[in-house]
Amino acid sequence: MRKSFKAATLAAALVLGSLTPACYGPFNATRNLWHWNGQIEGKWGQEAVFLVCSIIPVYGLFMLGDVLIFNSIQFWGGDNPIKLTAEAPNTEVDRVACLVGLPVSVQTLQVH
Repeated sequence: MRKSFKAATLAAALVLGSLTPACYGPFNATRNLWHWNGQIEGKWGQEAVFLVCSIIPVYGLFMLGDVLIFNSIQFWGGDNPIKLTAEAPNTEVDRVACLVGLPVSVQTLQVH
């Protein structure tokens, strides 16, 4: 009886958590890592770094850090401790938006 109650409670929490709106945050650490990987010369070098960072789970750890720590700090405190590098705003997102035909707007980041 206890196991079924725990399972039902966990299932209810997962369903309710997936249905509620949330602040997902800017993922600054992950975007900085992507930008760093994009600075490596040559497509083979970028692919090698991508594979190493995927196998070791560097990308996963950065995303987990963003989700659990840095975006939460920004949500509750208003300021993300990880700042974007000057060159890494939304470069890839803007390129995809232009290819698809969506309007692209550029916003300056506020420095605190």
